[in-house]
Amino acid sequence: MIPNWEQMPDYFKNKFVKKYYDYIILKKKSLILKRIFDILASLILIIILLFPMIIISFAIKINSKGRILYKQKRVTQYGKEFFILKFRTMHENSDKSGFLTCNNDKRITKIGKILRKFRLDEFPQLINILLGDMTFVGTRPEVPKYVKKYTDEMLATLILPAGVTSISSINFRNESEYLENSSDPDKIYLEKILPEKMKYNLEYLHNFSFFLDIKIMFLTVLKVFKILR
Repeated sequence: MIPNWEQMPDYFKNKFVKKYYDYIILKKKSLILKRIFDILASLILIIILLFPMIIISFAIKINSKGRILYKQKRVTQYGKEFFILKFRTMHENSDKSGFLTCNNDKRITKIGKILRKFRLDEFPQLINILLGDMTFVGTRPEVPKYVKKYTDEMLATLILPAGVTSISSINFRNESEYLENSSDPDKIYLEKILPEKMKYNLEYLHNFSFFLDIKIMFLTVLKVFKILR
């Protein structure tokens, strides 16, 4: 749930965050429904997907050396840091050469390409959702390095927990194209990609409702299976 404004972290307290906060705080029913849905849906999906996840685990282990699960420090609600869980799609320790990836990134394993294409690598995030660190729909969690670059208005996206999918994930399709031939991926991401993604994320906050979440999840499924162009 959302704490009182006085209990929010000091660095959150600016006029931009307050504007979105005042709107979100009125959506108590949607916030309650959102959390109930997260708990029930994540539990059910963990049970249903247990066998497929075991198969994926074996495929990862056979395909390349290293851990099955990949965890990385990310930022969620109110700036809290947590470890996001994913199936490993890259060769072990690949993130030491950079956090950003593009379509033809040589660090991605063969099985990793398939997992990424259908977003199967994100199945372990059901555990993050169950624990309350994430939600099904919300701003994708960034690494602390990029959150430190947020503008005052961008901080508003941390009012709600980080999400597995979002309007930004559906609509912003050019990220890998921007990064493909860039000599400075970090600069391109911070100056071009992040501001564009944040426009969608802030729009989501402004229009937030439980039923919008359901719509975004449905659109995400269509997008993954190429039904939505």
